[in-house]
Amino acid sequence: MSDTDMKNTNNAETVTERPKRGHGPTPGPRSVEKPKDMKGSLKRLVKYLTVYKFRMFIITALSVIATIFSIVAPKLLGNVTNVILDGIVSQQMTSEILKAKPPKVTDADWLANFDKDSILELLNQNGMGSMTDMVKGLNINLGHGVDFTLLLQMLGIVLGVYLLSFFLRWIMGWTLTRVVGLASYKIRSEIENKLYKLPLSYFDSNSRGDIMSRTTNDLDNVSNALQQTTQEMIMSVLQIIGVTVMMFTISPLLAAIALLVIPLSAIVAGLVIKSTQPQFTKQWRITGELDGHIEEAFTGHTVISLFKQEKPQVDTFNKFNDDLSEATFKAQFLSGLIQPFAGFISNLSYILVAVVGALRVSSGQLSLGDVQAFVQYSRQLSQPVSQVASMVNTLQSCLASAERLFQILDEPEETPDAQDAETLENVRGDVKFDNVNFSYSADTELIQNFNLVAQAGKTVAIVGPTGAGKTTLVNLIMRFYDVDSGKIEVDGHDIQRVSRNSLRTEIGMVLQDVWLFSGTIEENLRYGLPHGVEISDDELMKVTKATNVDSAIRKLPNGYQTLITNENDSLSEGEKQLLTIARASLANPRILILDEATSSVDTRTEVLVQKAMKELSKNRTSFVIAHRLSTIRSADTILLLQHGKITEQGSHDELIKQGGEYAKLYNAQFSGVDE
Repeated sequence: MSDTDMKNTNNAETVTERPKRGHGPTPGPRSVEKPKDMKGSLKRLVKYLTVYKFRMFIITALSVIATIFSIVAPKLLGNVTNVILDGIVSQQMTSEILKAKPPKVTDADWLANFDKDSILELLNQNGMGSMTDMVKGLNINLGHGVDFTLLLQMLGIVLGVYLLSFFLRWIMGWTLTRVVGLASYKIRSEIENKLYKLPLSYFDSNSRGDIMSRTTNDLDNVSNALQQTTQEMIMSVLQIIGVTVMMFTISPLLAAIALLVIPLSAIVAGLVIKSTQPQFTKQWRITGELDGHIEEAFTGHTVISLFKQEKPQVDTFNKFNDDLSEATFKAQFLSGLIQPFAGFISNLSYILVAVVGALRVSSGQLSLGDVQAFVQYSRQLSQPVSQVASMVNTLQSCLASAERLFQILDEPEETPDAQDAETLENVRGDVKFDNVNFSYSADTELIQNFNLVAQAGKTVAIVGPTGAGKTTLVNLIMRFYDVDSGKIEVDGHDIQRVSRNSLRTEIGMVLQDVWLFSGTIEENLRYGLPHGVEISDDELMKVTKATNVDSAIRKLPNGYQTLITNENDSLSEGEKQLLTIARASLANPRILILDEATSSVDTRTEVLVQKAMKELSKNRTSFVIAHRLSTIRSADTILLLQHGKITEQGSHDELIKQGGEYAKLYNAQFSGVDE
């Protein structure tokens, strides 16, 4: 399509013709919504990561190695403790044994007489029998103290293990950040592409603010949550597995006690998730509604001020804001209960491990180093469990947002062109409606048995009350909607068998609501040109002069290079309308649609717009929708539409002579009588 104003075809009449759009539901009591498919949303998110299989393999491999290093370290530290304890006890035993040494016997000879059994017997004789069980598990080396050489070697190994673990985690984090970034990029691209494939009915029936909230707030929430949780989730799962294996190698009994934290934490997490997930869903839904309300409030600020509706608008905003605050508080508070509960359960497990471990050391069934390592493993087990618990609220919020994004991706797309779709070429501009029927909803009839022939180069004006179906005819010609039955032909080709691109390339639109993007005037004018088509500056100015906008442009400080922005509004509404007419003319379409193009300009500007429209309509088939009947007196055919049917048809003079409804409307406008 040659003019981008078709991106927003709403005007005053479409309120009654289409499903209501742009207004979020009135704030009020709402039931808490349950997520439709939390598990399905999680699986779909994971698929976006697993697309990058090689990178995910590298991440997994690095995670496994880093986890192995991190869980080996406590065992190595336990051995360090054993070396220290062996040395200290060896010194103590040596001191006690040397007290009974005969004077003429050397220390070395005397100590050589004692093995471990002798040492245990000596302990019993000296009333220290309670220590025998512990000493059995020690490596006693009489005459020696702590082996600092071995101790330093072992500490060096532990330090190296920790450094390697840190380095591997750093590489894994960098790689994972890249993968998450690519996954977020892919989701963002799919959402953007999807929006261009959705039918106009989707945008007519959904708040623009809510759509924007989904594509910004929800998308950012998913991206941030993936970045925060993915690495921790992978490392936590691997650490739980690795630590569990190491604990069973040390003591199955203590391992069973420590593992009580997992099922108990899972039960608590499950109960909390069940109650919080609906709150997260509600939180992001209300966020979309609030954004929709804000977008409409800013868009309609002038009207709101005109009718002094600021207070109701503020009240509505406050209600949305209160609902959002309540949902956010409930979601965050309830999900935040998981971590303290998990911490409490973990501390109980830690106490049991410490007590039972001490008893087993005293009985000689475990070494002190093993218990020390086990206590560290117990902490390492509770840490990932607590981390997973703390990530639950982030993950729930992420899944609630992901579900809203997937709802867009799952929306049915605009019916694709047929594989054998024709391409319109050398279009003359003959348009024919053949027994067309159409309605936006099955229970409300709109266009009924509509027949019309518009010959090439002729102008057809369409008038009628609001809701009669005028703009609907435009939507059908453009194939924004497809007819329910019957057909529309262009040069004898059924447009449903013609590619939309080739059809819209031959149609130019000028709407009541002017749309110009932030950019220079020249960029806005060239925007309507078909892809790959270029025109010279002279050709551009020839068109702007013909449409009476050149003089207005030259008065601006930078002429055609003047930047148009919302903050710097240097053009009047009439001048903007003339720009859109020039933009449509530059595209050189064979069929032209003018939808209330003069309704928002003053009388003097209307004359200029009419002249520009007349120039634009030369040798083109034109459809003109107008409430100002003075603008269509020269039309070749005027249609009076009522309830989707043509009730009167003919030229202006013919309809005036008939004295029907058109004549009454026309006379009312020029006599000042309010009909």
